[in-house]
Amino acid sequence: MGFFQLHKTHKIPATIDQVWDFISSPDNLKKITPEYMGFHITSKLLSEKMYPGMIISYEVSPVMGIKMTWVTEITQVKDKEYFVDEQRVGPYSIWHHEHKIEQIEGGVLMTDIISYKPPFGILGSIANSLLIKKQLQEIFDFRKGAIERMFGRMD
Repeated sequence: MGFFQLHKTHKIPATIDQVWDFISSPDNLKKITPEYMGFHITSKLLSEKMYPGMIISYEVSPVMGIKMTWVTEITQVKDKEYFVDEQRVGPYSIWHHEHKIEQIEGGVLMTDIISYKPPFGILGSIANSLLIKKQLQEIFDFRKGAIERMFGRMD
């Protein structure tokens, strides 16, 4: 029933090349995902860089350690500007995640726009209010901290 969006931005004191090289590599996803998520890429023979049509499968344990499969497709890529991943199999009815970067004075502005719809209609909307929204905020706050530890902080 409910459709939701999370919008996160932060500034990174690095070059666009450095940030793009990091975020466009599937191997780096684990480095920016909280350990409690039990994140593990299960795809074999992944390319070093994302490309349109790339399918990435993961195992995650977002709630009470229960493992689930999550499969995303990289649907769009514009080198050093953005890429989009969309869920093909997983916990959401809809998951569309835009990763954008742009050069700004002193570094890079990174923007994540996550558009999602939980399953189960009104129950999913209630779950979003009670749990999902908060957990997504925590995950993206963790990502911001992880990226700041790698590249530094920019006010």
